[in-house]
Amino acid sequence: MAQSKTVHIVSHTHWDREWYLPYEKHHVRLIKLMDELLAILEKDPDFKSFHLDGQTIMLDDYLQIRPEKREQVEKYVREGRIHVGPWYILQDEFLTSSEANVRNLLYGHRDAARYGAVSKIGYFPDSFGNMGQAPQLLRQAGIGNAFFGRGVKPTGFNNEVSETAAYESPYSEMIWEAPDGSRVLGILFANWYSNGNEMPTEPGEARAYWEQKLKDAERYASTPHVLMMNGCDHQPVQSDAAEAIRTAQRLFPAHRFVHSNLADYALAVSGTVPEHLSVVRGELRSQHTDGWSTLVNTASSRIYLKQMNNRGQALLEKAAEPLAVFAHLTGKAPYPHHLLEYAWKTLMQNHPHDSICGCSVDEVHDEMVARFAKSRHVGEAIVSDSLDVLAGDIDTSPFRNVLREGETAYPLAVWNTTGWERSGVATAELALERIYFRSGIGFAEMKKTLRTLPIGPLRLVDPDGNEIPFDDEDLGIAFGYDLPEDRFRQPYFERKIRVRFEAGRVPALGHKAFAVIHGNQAATGSAHHADSFESANGLAPIASERRSLVTGRNRMENGHLAVTIEKNGSLTVLDKASGRILRDLCIYEDTGDIGNEYMYKQPDGDLPITTRDLAASVTLAEDEPFRASFDIAHTLRIPVSADETLRKEQRELVWFTGRSAGRSSVMTEFRIHTRVTLEREGKGILVESAFDNQAEDHRLRMLFKPGIAAETHQADSIFEVAERNNVPAAEWRNPSNCHHQQAFVSLHDETQGLLIANQGLPEYEIMQEDSAVIAVTLLRAVGEMGDWGHFPTPGAQCKGKHAARLMIIPFAPAESGRTEARLDEEGAMILAHQFQVPWLTLQTGVHEGSLPVVHSYLSWEGKGLMLSALKMSTGGAVVARWFNAAKEERLLTAKPAFPVEEARHSNIMEEPLDQADLGAIAAGPAEIKTVLFQLPS
Repeated sequence: MAQSKTVHIVSHTHWDREWYLPYEKHHVRLIKLMDELLAILEKDPDFKSFHLDGQTIMLDDYLQIRPEKREQVEKYVREGRIHVGPWYILQDEFLTSSEANVRNLLYGHRDAARYGAVSKIGYFPDSFGNMGQAPQLLRQAGIGNAFFGRGVKPTGFNNEVSETAAYESPYSEMIWEAPDGSRVLGILFANWYSNGNEMPTEPGEARAYWEQKLKDAERYASTPHVLMMNGCDHQPVQSDAAEAIRTAQRLFPAHRFVHSNLADYALAVSGTVPEHLSVVRGELRSQHTDGWSTLVNTASSRIYLKQMNNRGQALLEKAAEPLAVFAHLTGKAPYPHHLLEYAWKTLMQNHPHDSICGCSVDEVHDEMVARFAKSRHVGEAIVSDSLDVLAGDIDTSPFRNVLREGETAYPLAVWNTTGWERSGVATAELALERIYFRSGIGFAEMKKTLRTLPIGPLRLVDPDGNEIPFDDEDLGIAFGYDLPEDRFRQPYFERKIRVRFEAGRVPALGHKAFAVIHGNQAATGSAHHADSFESANGLAPIASERRSLVTGRNRMENGHLAVTIEKNGSLTVLDKASGRILRDLCIYEDTGDIGNEYMYKQPDGDLPITTRDLAASVTLAEDEPFRASFDIAHTLRIPVSADETLRKEQRELVWFTGRSAGRSSVMTEFRIHTRVTLEREGKGILVESAFDNQAEDHRLRMLFKPGIAAETHQADSIFEVAERNNVPAAEWRNPSNCHHQQAFVSLHDETQGLLIANQGLPEYEIMQEDSAVIAVTLLRAVGEMGDWGHFPTPGAQCKGKHAARLMIIPFAPAESGRTEARLDEEGAMILAHQFQVPWLTLQTGVHEGSLPVVHSYLSWEGKGLMLSALKMSTGGAVVARWFNAAKEERLLTAKPAFPVEEARHSNIMEEPLDQADLGAIAAGPAEIKTVLFQLPS
């Protein structure tokens, strides 16, 4: 009888490292699973292979407990019976940075190769939506396929497949195309990744099982090859899989049943797919569905985790890595590959979709906080070591030339590790005098000497000797210690001050040195300390001597922007270059939330509580020549929680879309403190929000309604600026239409644009009133995990103190015609990326050095290009990576300020390709471009 179909049975387990159980409880179960798998492979040659969920960390976790099993594991990996990689962990793609997604592939490939072989499968079984650039990343890693479970077709309760939505593809097979045009064969788990789970061996059960399973799978298959995934979440190995397959073969001789693997299945499908498969382009976010199963609101579950992750990623990729490159280029420090790998892997252990998404039980997220700290501590140590090397190599001797009689210079350096020149307010701590315990002076005498040290007068100078306005604070006596490489720790007391000033035009990927001058001459830099705000009404004009940015009651301005704080605490901003006034910025909105860690659900009939008609208290907080700030205080009255119906519905597993709970009638005060800051040279307005949440079951957002009418908006995503519709597709039924962002979201019409940058606030929504409203989520407090059972999560109520940082950046859209006076959209994006990266400062001495007082290690130009990484490869090359945010081809030029033996193009795996002409590197639309600068040997 002719065999019309081949049924590929792939044994696997989907291993959420932590989820409804804490990590170690899942860990114990993993050890049992792996022991059983190795035993089956050993005794049953017909058990052909097992897919280890696309992530190498499972083997790391197993061998941590069973190191004696390594040789056996490697044997089966080499033989192709255990398939590992290509990822280190199965991440959430939208909640991890562009570079974190690359490191995940890079370390996953390296680890899989060490175990014996890399599974070249683009595996996204349960990502909560898929990034648009995934096909390009996979192609650059040598992978031509992608297997995914979400983003095109919805799944419902317990992962049941919906039958009512309009699909982008009629088949489970499709072509998935990235914005740059890269294509992979996309394979959707149309019946989920458990459609071949627990295959019966008894003929009667097997017949009924396979009749239904084959019918379901063949319905979506475009080829004679049918995929059956034999496994599910934390599924133990089916030890009698080979017997079950033999039973199926006897019952259905017209089909060919094989114990297969995903690579063989992808190869077979590739050779038999129809000529004209559907093409899906860019992001897969289930936009053509009813919208209830996108799980997008995991972007706002436990936002404190997202903020920790944002700081951790920025520390490693935008500070530790480039600074370690700079230090290595001095010839005085090896590049710490081993430490960076450890820090990255520790951070990425928080990146699985049930971890970073904040949708697990409380114990999981408690442990994540410790991992974030561990990764951060290593990153901070790398930064500190690198800065010590660099500061000691800067030639600060020119500052001797600015000294007057009796003065002493205290140089400090400011580092800009972003890819563009930068100006802004930096803070540095300086020791004016230090006395080591080894000096033999008694504690009392040491402290007396330091306490009586005169602090003033002080002045601050730049490398050209120009005096700069600054603010200083006496920090008193501080204890400290050195940890020398060649002797025991060296404790000391020192007298410290803190200075703040506007560091102007610090070069990209470089540093600029300044010096605090301490002496007996009259100082001009800190003269502003004697001044005070002239009038209780704040109506005095800018004082010419002080150059204050405060221009009136609740008003401040610089050369670019004028900011007025209205009676309700909202901001009205004049963009001076365009003349447009943007109103209703920074209004707070609080609503009820009877959903769960996965999805937001506003109670029926619930009306938002806002600050729109609420009087605010406004006070001047800071008035310096380089910066001004106002504090705004609101007191909202909100319900203490949902009503009692919610807890009953949670216990009884009432699905969140069908809940009838409302908000409690008991009210509580919810105080919100906002600080709004404008810097003298700033083209954006810093907004810092702080509150102590003691309420439950609610969501807090900040709203921006600038009066811009637009049909689409832009959002920073993974290696792209994604354009998204403001109004969802016709199939969308969810009243909420939230999205993911990385650094920013922006709107524009023909004459005005507004970009809202954030630090670790990945959820936003564009609401349509008479014009578009940007809503950024600051807090979402819920009490259960959700999904397949009742898992209370009191920690997800996020009680306690919280803070959020955003930046308002007006800009000129391309349609308006850019002028030198106006910030264009690309400039606004650059400011948003720089907003993620802290200023780094360190005191040094007056000494000779090989580095000039102002220096850039790598200068480059490229309209529309965004620098993403500067690091070193294991092959000893400096790695620089950009992505083209534009839809047109752009030209990149690069000028390294260090010796280069040769420059080569590369892929994201840091493999050298053809030679690169640094004077003319073409970057295609949306292309990710990596260049290797090979150093002389």
